[in-house]
Amino acid sequence: MFPSAITDFWLSPSPTSRLLYSGENLSVTADAALEEDERLTILTTTDGRTRVLLTPTIAATMALEEGRPVDEAGFRQRLEKSGISLHGADNLFYFTDKDRDMLLGEPDAPSIRPLTKTDARAFQQFQEAASEQDLDDTSVELDHWAVYGAFDDGRLVCVASMYPWNDAPLADLGVLTLPPYRGKGHARRLVRAISRHALARKHEPQYRCQLDNHASVAAAESAGLTRFGTWDVVSPD
Repeated sequence: MFPSAITDFWLSPSPTSRLLYSGENLSVTADAALEEDERLTILTTTDGRTRVLLTPTIAATMALEEGRPVDEAGFRQRLEKSGISLHGADNLFYFTDKDRDMLLGEPDAPSIRPLTKTDARAFQQFQEAASEQDLDDTSVELDHWAVYGAFDDGRLVCVASMYPWNDAPLADLGVLTLPPYRGKGHARRLVRAISRHALARKHEPQYRCQLDNHASVAAAESAGLTRFGTWDVVSPD
């Protein structure tokens, strides 16, 4: 259903990993090569399967013994008892193979174009018109790997930007529309335009948002993306 670049990244074990437990709906894998900020991650795909990836140190802290059966509820109880907290899960959205092919056949809307350093003034005005919360949630930046903007009567009203994610052929994207211009399809068209840009450069677009951000979930679905699952990571605090 999803391109192999996506499923390989999320579901294929790395050469440095070691499977600790695999049950019907839960697997736990240790990997000493994990970065500190991802020393514990939990992926739950839409088929109900949960995959935990952690360092051997975290596994020892949680007293996880190789081959010992544990269900997800039991795992989370051990997690809580160990004092390890999670950041809070994100939805993961991608284009399926079918929707990807449809996307590539579309032209960009005339109101949409890539943004460059020459658009710095327009981007600054865009930021000044947006709330700090919206800017923080979406993380759109003019110096990202790819940046596209949508214009309405000459004004920059919607921005999408993306950057390569975790040394993988994935491009993580954020999109923000100024409040007065929402509900007009700017975000949908912009996400699809910047996604074509990523695909032309051999990167699969990745759309993440918090589970309770219903407006962002609706925007992803409107743009033709399909939920792959949820992903949580250990809290930086």
